[in-house]
Amino acid sequence: MTIGKTPSHMISRRAATAGLGLALFAPAVRAQTLTPIKFTLGWKTQGSDAPYFVARDKGYFRAAGLDVTIDQGEGSGATVTRIMGGAYDAGFGDINAIIQNAATRPTETPVMVYQMWNQPPFSFVAKKSAGITTIKDLEGKKLGGAPGTPTTRLLPVFARANNLDLSKLTVTSMAPNLQEPMLIQGQIDAALVFNITSYFNLVLNRQDPDKDFVWFAFGDYGLDLYSNGMMVSQKLIRENPQAVAGLVRAVNRANLEVAGDQEMGMAAVRNYDGLVNIPVEKRRLQYAFDKLIVSPELKEIGAGDVKDDRLARAIGMVVTGYELPRAPSPAEVFNRAFLPARSEREMSYRMT
Repeated sequence: MTIGKTPSHMISRRAATAGLGLALFAPAVRAQTLTPIKFTLGWKTQGSDAPYFVARDKGYFRAAGLDVTIDQGEGSGATVTRIMGGAYDAGFGDINAIIQNAATRPTETPVMVYQMWNQPPFSFVAKKSAGITTIKDLEGKKLGGAPGTPTTRLLPVFARANNLDLSKLTVTSMAPNLQEPMLIQGQIDAALVFNITSYFNLVLNRQDPDKDFVWFAFGDYGLDLYSNGMMVSQKLIRENPQAVAGLVRAVNRANLEVAGDQEMGMAAVRNYDGLVNIPVEKRRLQYAFDKLIVSPELKEIGAGDVKDDRLARAIGMVVTGYELPRAPSPAEVFNRAFLPARSEREMSYRMT
């Protein structure tokens, strides 16, 4: 046997095999060329963001040809301005902020492509000890509201819808992080809040938000608004509609999976941000399904969609509350063209 040499016929065979391997590998490399997407959350990491992390960790974004970078947010309204500024392609934010901006800058404002919260989080919360048992009891009370938030800005619309005397509603302006402490201390009688935020601020302040507080959701009192969901830039829609369709498909799949397995969803949240309070954030995730997502409308039209007539009415309320110069059409605010078929958007929520 000759050591250190390889017969020429074996060299030729190996070369041919290597060439074949490279030929097979080259298309795979090209297929893995991913479209980069910068995605902003609505706020700091929360359990209700689980579908986005699941879509990332399970490879649903990558399977759709996307390389999605997820950053924390600065507020669900700020998601719109972040996308309009060009720093982000997509994000989780408030459809009412889309309405506000579309009224004056319709060609620049992002569009909602997957509605997640079809019930609004806008609410009053009061200590039960304050004696506020009906909406009418708010008259003559001291309310705390954060300037510019939908809950505060829509108060005049809420008052008209519920025959409240606006002159008897005293609202003290304050930073959002002061609302629960001042409510607990009795410095205000009620606060104008986002329920999914305020509820867990109370939990973190060692309060029992169910036993010791009373809640009045705007949606139960005539303001049938939509709220947060996934929006994308108009630039992305124009230049890469396939990427938008892939993004929606991936998030829809993950959203439906999280509805049936919150433990799996929270594992993805933990994987993204190891500093989150898992027990609290799991409760927040379930609260989102219970209070903001699961509804008769969801069962009728499936996850991710809206009803155009309801959206048109909601647009009218926002236009009135913010005194906007015009009412955008539903098509300027929501685009359902990228939704998967109705049969692929059937949600079955089960608390786990």
